[in-house]
Amino acid sequence: MKKRVVQWSPPQLLVVIFVFFSTLGMFLLKLPFATVGGITMLDALFTAVSAMTVTGLIVVDTGSVFTLFGEVVIMCLIQIGGLGIMSFAVLIFMMIGKKIGFRERLLIQQALNQTSVGGVIKLVKYLFVFSFTVEAAAVVLLAVEWVPEYGWGRGLYVSLFHSISAFNNAGFSIWPDSLMGYAGNPTVNIVISSLFIIGGIGFTVLVDLYKTRSFRKLSLHTKIMLWGTLIINTAAMIILFILEFNNPHTLANLSLFDKLQAAYFSAVTPRTAGFNSLDYASMERDSILLTILLMFIGAGSASTGGGIKLTTFVVISLSALAFLKEKREIRLFRRTISEFHIFKALAVSMMSIFLVFTALFILNISEKGTDFLPVLFEVVSAFGTVGLSMGITGSLTEIGKSVIIVVMFIGKLGPLTLAFSLSKPDKEKIRYPKEDILTG
Repeated sequence: MKKRVVQWSPPQLLVVIFVFFSTLGMFLLKLPFATVGGITMLDALFTAVSAMTVTGLIVVDTGSVFTLFGEVVIMCLIQIGGLGIMSFAVLIFMMIGKKIGFRERLLIQQALNQTSVGGVIKLVKYLFVFSFTVEAAAVVLLAVEWVPEYGWGRGLYVSLFHSISAFNNAGFSIWPDSLMGYAGNPTVNIVISSLFIIGGIGFTVLVDLYKTRSFRKLSLHTKIMLWGTLIINTAAMIILFILEFNNPHTLANLSLFDKLQAAYFSAVTPRTAGFNSLDYASMERDSILLTILLMFIGAGSASTGGGIKLTTFVVISLSALAFLKEKREIRLFRRTISEFHIFKALAVSMMSIFLVFTALFILNISEKGTDFLPVLFEVVSAFGTVGLSMGITGSLTEIGKSVIIVVMFIGKLGPLTLAFSLSKPDKEKIRYPKEDILTG
């Protein structure tokens, strides 16, 4: 009898591979020599998924609970999760001289969120060369600050850990207060924020900038990402600076220069970076709401960050504006955005809202003693793979931790990828007459 061969679609394979590495990470972190005093299986899984999804939410303190081996495992999971499992597979294939077939290219296309198969291998090569170069340069710059403070061995290790974590938008730190001790340090603020902004802007944008010297010739996606990032970061910085200026728990006691540094860092880190130089639990409620919005929007497509993505937010906003102006097309930089991408943006946004609402609903039942705003903050942070928290992660119930694990998982892979992995293609070719309905 002939055996039936299971044909996996690219989204299904990505889900399976991601689950495999997360599970492997869990078992490695559960090893006796990975922690100082032991860790539960659920906490090990939470940490592994948080690292693989480059989120940064922690249920135990990374620096005090995990040994050097455990921290190295976390570093490896962050690097694999940030640059992509299939990207590392391509690197291994190239090293052993194995030919990369069409099926593997489809997987890479899906993993890097590209519109076509062509050029994905070259994109992966650029990705690795650029990523390792930027991380190495950051290690050197941070070592200038941390080697005098911690010595050569510890200083270099601290620099390496935070460089990998920052570039991959993970937000993991070996200090319990993240980077709050360096709120007024220009070197740490500039290097760390530059790392996660570069990592979060998207590899497609970086390659386009490298190849194209003229702004006019850049792709529409690159132009949206550059202008969108500049506008949203600047606006967020100004608003947070104003809102927190007189808050004694955040900016009030800092000098003007340090206030600007802290406001800038707090404005850009919700774009899925996860590091914090201020205590978010002490921020004003309006600042928290703004941060939630920034976390939900997230970074760029084909980047190390999460969220619905900046381009999705821009397309949705322009669609609403076009409707109000009674326009039939969305035009930007003398280009028209296709209906397919408008529908895709709507689908991503609606599925993301549904996911956040469902998780929020469950957590409000399981976490009875916790206020609503910290729970909402936690859920959106998990979905956007940000890693910021108002301090409730470690006190979550087992149900709460399990829900956050699922949200981080879906947030990293993307709601559409998961939906495509579970759905079957519609082969129905029958078309029906159109009819108007009342909306709005």
